[in-house]
Amino acid sequence: MNIILLGPPGAGKGTQAGLLVANHGMKQLSTGDMLRAAVKAQTPVGLEAKAIMERGEFVSDAIVSALIDDELAAMGDGTGAIFDGYPRTQAQAVSLDELLAKHGRVLNHVIELAVDEDALVDRITGRFTCANCGEGYHERHKLPEVEGVCDRCSSTEFKRRKDDTEETVRTRMTEYRAKTAPILPIYDARDIVTRVDGMADIEAVTAAINTVLAS
Repeated sequence: MNIILLGPPGAGKGTQAGLLVANHGMKQLSTGDMLRAAVKAQTPVGLEAKAIMERGEFVSDAIVSALIDDELAAMGDGTGAIFDGYPRTQAQAVSLDELLAKHGRVLNHVIELAVDEDALVDRITGRFTCANCGEGYHERHKLPEVEGVCDRCSSTEFKRRKDDTEETVRTRMTEYRAKTAPILPIYDARDIVTRVDGMADIEAVTAAINTVLAS
């Protein structure tokens, strides 16, 4: 099973990808993670990418394709792939088809975690975590049982991400729509796109995705 998992930051894409890895033995292929790993491992592609980034330039589609090619070659035939952050353009979509065909694979599903922008703003801007253990909270939906005290470790120190602001969230949504707009029609035409309610509970989203994979 090979799928593309789409969704703006805060939609729960990372959570669901992690569950797919844990429950189905799939492998998450995040272009950002792959790039960092290749640079750290000093692979030929990683060294080329490092030199480009050090010049302040963007990594080309050809390098990203080479990273995916390497990952697919290293994966067993029985391991499904979750593509995260790729493709983002029509050219990348064509490249992905070619890479999958090269490795005897096909793209089975494109799953988009659909969100309501206003609700997503509320979800993200209200969240905070324990500075000690990382337990997550929300100022409207999940406050500590004892005000100012972490339920898990009893710490009284909490923190928020600096970019969890309404302006940042709405900018991310605009960028997401701009990046997905060119590729969704390609997959809609193949009838492989399913939109899941990303604002539902984690368990409900997981169940909906499992239903798609079983179809």
